[in-house]
Amino acid sequence: MHKTKRLSGVFDEVPKQHAYATLTPDVVLDALSDLGLAVDGRLTALSSYENRVYQVMLDDNSSVVAKFYRPERWRDDQILEEHDFAEALMAQEVPLVGPMRLHGKTLHHAAGFAFSVSPRRGGRMPELDDAEVLEWIGRFIARIHNVGAAQNFVARPSLNVRTFAMASRDWLIDHQVVALDQRSEWLAVCNQAIDIATQIFAEHPAHPIRLHGDCHPGNILWTPTDLANGGPHFVDLDDARMGPAVQDLWMLLSGDRAQCTHQLSMLLDGYEQMRALNRSELALIEPLRTLRLIHYSAWLARRKDDPAFVQHFSWFGSSDYWAGQTHMLVEQCEAMLQEPLCV
Repeated sequence: MHKTKRLSGVFDEVPKQHAYATLTPDVVLDALSDLGLAVDGRLTALSSYENRVYQVMLDDNSSVVAKFYRPERWRDDQILEEHDFAEALMAQEVPLVGPMRLHGKTLHHAAGFAFSVSPRRGGRMPELDDAEVLEWIGRFIARIHNVGAAQNFVARPSLNVRTFAMASRDWLIDHQVVALDQRSEWLAVCNQAIDIATQIFAEHPAHPIRLHGDCHPGNILWTPTDLANGGPHFVDLDDARMGPAVQDLWMLLSGDRAQCTHQLSMLLDGYEQMRALNRSELALIEPLRTLRLIHYSAWLARRKDDPAFVQHFSWFGSSDYWAGQTHMLVEQCEAMLQEPLCV
């Protein structure tokens, strides 16, 4: 097979056509029509880097959201665990947008793709500088965790140092993704970061529960509180997995240490109205941030043959990118050695 030279100087085979290249509008519309949905031909691609997500208009001028899962990422049993979790949350009236049951099923297949269909519900990102908003979100995250703690995932993976950091590091090195001129320095700092994170996880063991897993502001939509069912609702359980409860809190924190402490205090004011948090887990915030940083590079590298990759991530893989990653890991090593946030 023809070979081409990457920015790193390493030769790689030219990737074959990506599976998503065959996911045409006709395939999407036919898949929904075959489920009995009266599609009218209007289709809008929504922002999603992991899966392909579309808003599809129906004859009555209502709309649904169709998610076509990235091939070879999740097995069907893993997707169904996500769907079961979503249904359990909605049964407890947790405001989550989950998949619809059509013909008795939430997971469907068409043209080699697994897909689901959800109702469309709009909203905007929450105002995270508002104490009342943070408290409200904290309560709902606690309600997610109350349901999540009722049983474990069996098929879906756990979030820990091994799965998120070590496996990602090893994959990046084995596949020679890291730019050659940055590889030794990045690997040395990455290993140091993993060692520190491993020690902190050992000192502050957490009981893993089912999590949202990717609870950043973009996955929480807010509607005006003067409307019916106003307030926050959660979307996208695609990264749901077992892990420490604080994973669903730390990505809502931003700014300097004083700002993060204030935000965390407001979140916990709401959270602990509904569920106790093991405060020892606060020591895991910076290690979890470190794990996500390493995991993100591997996530990007695994998707470099996606047709949308060059458009959205053209900066990935250069020597400057890896130098920047090394610098951020150095900063994370320093952050992990500081006293954890305390509220």
